[in-house]
Amino acid sequence: MNFALTVEEEKLRQEVRDLLRNESKTELLAETNEYGRGAGPLFGHQLAQKLGARGWLCPTWPREYGGLGSSHMVDFIIRDEVAYTGGPTLFVGATMAGPTIMKFASDELKKQFLPPIARGEIEMALGYTEPQAGSDLAALELRAMDITEVPNRLCQEIEAEDKGDYFLLNGQKMFNTHTHFADYHWLGARTDPDATKRHKAISLMIVDLKSPGITIRGMTTMAGWRTNEVFYDNVRVPKKNLVGEKNRGFYYIMTALDFERVFPVGGFRLTFDKLMEYVKSTRRDGKYIGKDPVVRQKLAEIAIKLEASNLLYYQLAYMLDMGEIPNYQSSMQKVFSSELVHCLADIATQIVGPRGQLQTSSRWVPVNGQAGIDYRWSFIDSVAGGTSEIQRNIIALRGLGLPSTG
Repeated sequence: MNFALTVEEEKLRQEVRDLLRNESKTELLAETNEYGRGAGPLFGHQLAQKLGARGWLCPTWPREYGGLGSSHMVDFIIRDEVAYTGGPTLFVGATMAGPTIMKFASDELKKQFLPPIARGEIEMALGYTEPQAGSDLAALELRAMDITEVPNRLCQEIEAEDKGDYFLLNGQKMFNTHTHFADYHWLGARTDPDATKRHKAISLMIVDLKSPGITIRGMTTMAGWRTNEVFYDNVRVPKKNLVGEKNRGFYYIMTALDFERVFPVGGFRLTFDKLMEYVKSTRRDGKYIGKDPVVRQKLAEIAIKLEASNLLYYQLAYMLDMGEIPNYQSSMQKVFSSELVHCLADIATQIVGPRGQLQTSSRWVPVNGQAGIDYRWSFIDSVAGGTSEIQRNIIALRGLGLPSTG
C-alpha cells in the first residue's frame, strides 16, 4: 500500500498553501479561537469566500452546486491545510448540513442553499443539544407544531395567509456555538409528541436565525470562546424548510453526525511545530530544552500519535472515495484525535511551564499561548460532536459486533 499522496494531490496541497500563505495567520488564528473554530465574521468569512471562489470549500459537490465533482481526498487535503494555517475547521454548512441536504432534501432546498454554502456566502449553526438532551438526542423536546395542532388562542395570533404552511416552534437549545454569527439554524425539533418511539418523532429543518421570536444568549466556555443558548417563542418556520420527510430527522441527524466526526489534524501539527521551535530556541538551566531526554521522549510520543491520527484521517477519505461508509471508523478517528490533542496540550503545558497559562496578550506567554488554549479546548473536544463514551459504544457495536447492553 502506498501511503503517499499522488503527484496531483501534492500539487493541490501546494496551491492551497500558496493561497493560505497570504492570509494573516495571527489574526485568523485569534478569530478562530474566539469563535470556537468556526468561520468568524471577518477573517474566517473572507477565507471561506476565497476557498469557495475556487470550488475548494465543497470540492466533492457537483459543479451545478458550486463544487468541483472531485474526490474526498482532495476535500480532506484542503481542510487539513486550512487547519494548519490556524483557520476554521468547523464549516457547518459545507461539511455537515450541506452533504445531508444533498442526500435527503428537496430539489428546492438544494437549489436554495447549496450554491451559496459552496460560495462561502452563508453559514449554519448546529441546533441539536438541549438542557436535557445531549448525547441522547432522542430526548430533545423543542416542539414544532403544525398549524392544525396550535391552540385556538394562538391560532388567532397567526396571520390568515399562513394557511398551514408553517410550523410553530417553541423550546430551548443549549451549546449552539455559532448561532450568534451564523445565518441559519440546522435544527432538530419534535414534530410528533405522541409517538411511542421518541426517535421516530423528530424532524430536521432549516431556520432563519433572524426570524421573530428567537432569542440568543451567550455563554462562555472554559476555553474562553462563546457558545449560546437559544430560545424559540412562537417562531414560524416554513414547511418547505423541512429536510427530507417529517419525523425522519433523527436518522438524518445521525448521518450529519458521521460527517461531523472528522477531525483534520493540521491544527495539532501547528501546535506541535510551534512547540518544536520553542524547545530548539529556549534555554533552561543553561541548555536548550530540546536537549533534555525526557522532553525528547515526550515529543517523540506526540510525533508518533500525530502520524497515526493523520493516517486515520486520510483513511476516511479513502473509504469515502471507494464508496464505503465509515460509520465506526469516523468514531475511531474522533476518539483518537480528541485524546491526542489532550495529550499534546498536557505535554506542551508541562514543557512551557507556568507561563503557558498566561493570556495570549501577554508578552511573557510562550508558544503564543496556544498550549494553554489547547489544554482548555481538549476537554471540550472529548464532548463536542459526541462524547468519547458514545464513540466507544459505536466502535463496540458497529465495529466489533459486541452485543448491546440496553
